[in-house]
Amino acid sequence: MQRHLISAADLTRDDAVLILDTAEEMARVADRPIKKLPTLRGRTVVNLFFEDSTRTRISFEAAEKRLSADVINFTAKGSSVSKGESLKDTAQTLAAMGVDAVVIRHGASGAPYRLANSGWIDAAVINAGDGTHQHPTQALLDAFTLRRRLVGRDAGLGQDLSGRRVTLVGDVLHSRVARSNVDLLHTLGADVTLVAPPTLLPVGVETWPCEVSYDLDATLSKSDAVMMLRVQRERMNAAFFPTEREYARRYGLDGERMARMPEHAIVMHPGPMVRGMEITAEVADSDRCTAVEQVANGVSIRMAVLYLLLGGMESAPQARPPVSHHRPSDERSARTSFAEEK
Repeated sequence: MQRHLISAADLTRDDAVLILDTAEEMARVADRPIKKLPTLRGRTVVNLFFEDSTRTRISFEAAEKRLSADVINFTAKGSSVSKGESLKDTAQTLAAMGVDAVVIRHGASGAPYRLANSGWIDAAVINAGDGTHQHPTQALLDAFTLRRRLVGRDAGLGQDLSGRRVTLVGDVLHSRVARSNVDLLHTLGADVTLVAPPTLLPVGVETWPCEVSYDLDATLSKSDAVMMLRVQRERMNAAFFPTEREYARRYGLDGERMARMPEHAIVMHPGPMVRGMEITAEVADSDRCTAVEQVANGVSIRMAVLYLLLGGMESAPQARPPVSHHRPSDERSARTSFAEEK
């Protein structure tokens, strides 16, 4: 059984639902006076971040500490990477320290896969974002937020997102969040539509399991959720649209557009938000916007992933080909064992 989480595309429906259900259990820890579980006591987790991050890095660190893991934070700035040290050398240094899991964010697409399959380190590898490729835990926390809002916190247990309609708007070309969400939401049964200027859609997008539109206004009335994507200027090497004002006029979400959405529909954003361009302050600060809720849910999802990979009793998310879930020798489910720990 493989023990890495590299891509949202590697998750089966059962894998994804197991993680979402486990995250519901983990979310209850946040309501307790002491937000700690002993699950990963004695385990060492390294947060290996070669790119800047606020939400993801702090979210993973909070999740690790709530599970009582020993945490090592590594950033490229101020390390030997700035002197030219390779990923292989860094990995072998960590292996010599006996780490149990590596959470890696890297600017190069495929770096987490390389780390997981190179033999450089014997540890679980969790992809926290690689280039423009994948960000699986972001897709999981988005699905978790969607299920809670559209299905219900308790009613959603064991359920997927079949029949739900989700629209992703903006810079799809450079977005690992968009790729991960299309993969996972499709696996969970949702209907996904991408809305973007033609210049911000990747080559081959027609092969993705989703629909493509260039007209935001035409999709709003049919959406259960609209996810706004950040325009990633740091990855742009050309002029992909005339002006920011033109982009906001065609693809920005304001109060008038939000009013055209169904009453139950929600607005999502992975953050950080560029207010006034992708989304107005009126929308960002409304009750229908789940941006802050997504951050909170991210801790629960990452606790669930770490728990299942390192300490859980059920089989963890795995790379293809999928291995069927099996019960442990003592026939206790992951939820039962978690309840006993509480």
